[in-house]
Amino acid sequence: MSSVSAPSRRQIYLPLGLYLLFTLIPFYWILLFALRPSGSTSLLPWPLTFEHFDKVWNERSFATFFRNSLLVGAASMVMTTLVALAGGYALARFDFRIKRGFLLALLCSQFIPGALMLVPLFQIFAELRMINSLGSVIVAETVFQLPLSMILLSGFIKNVPYALEEAAWVDGCGRLRAFCAIVLPMLRPGLVAVGSFAFVHSWNHFLFALMFLSDQGKQTIPVGLATLMGADSVDLGALAAAVPVVIVFAFIQKWLVTGFSAGAVKG
Repeated sequence: MSSVSAPSRRQIYLPLGLYLLFTLIPFYWILLFALRPSGSTSLLPWPLTFEHFDKVWNERSFATFFRNSLLVGAASMVMTTLVALAGGYALARFDFRIKRGFLLALLCSQFIPGALMLVPLFQIFAELRMINSLGSVIVAETVFQLPLSMILLSGFIKNVPYALEEAAWVDGCGRLRAFCAIVLPMLRPGLVAVGSFAFVHSWNHFLFALMFLSDQGKQTIPVGLATLMGADSVDLGALAAAVPVVIVFAFIQKWLVTGFSAGAVKG
């Protein structure tokens, strides 16, 4: 029986190199438009110019948009993580009569597009006088992300041995103290994954900010980016200079992969 020969370096690196080139070209194109002068057709960003960044941050009020997006993303991340942590623990550790139906409802909610939630959410926020406030976007983002976050954290908590909590109870800890001392430190990858997903989704989401915020001083970056695209022209340089969040994934991708895969394992 003939043995299969190991692939050569060329057979490995050539496809990987082509894939990497194909992946990096869009990012290089963004960088090119952001750093080369307006009207230039050069394939190299030379001479370097920062006029687009100056235009975006000073003339287009993107510093305000950035601050609003940061506030919405951070608040949504904290609220989603805390509520999903409590709900996920209840799903993982307690048995109750409607547990299966509740899980089914959480899963089915993922099939509902955000556009269908606009009318009821708008009516609720109008009654609460929250329209045109960042609080409305924060609450909407939290509600929209909670089902998936709760399911993920529930799966992750199930992988923490229940015997560890029981041992803490025997030593005199209450349930809350045992959870904070034993379970919570072991949930760090899951918490980072859920929090990162909530932050990035809130940062990038366009629909809720567009519908619930009318003042320009309260808009977020996705809506601000839309203002750079007119009916007849697109300011490509300014648009490219206003897309800075990819770096976040470079730092959190390890935790995202670890947390999502751990949360997907059955308990």
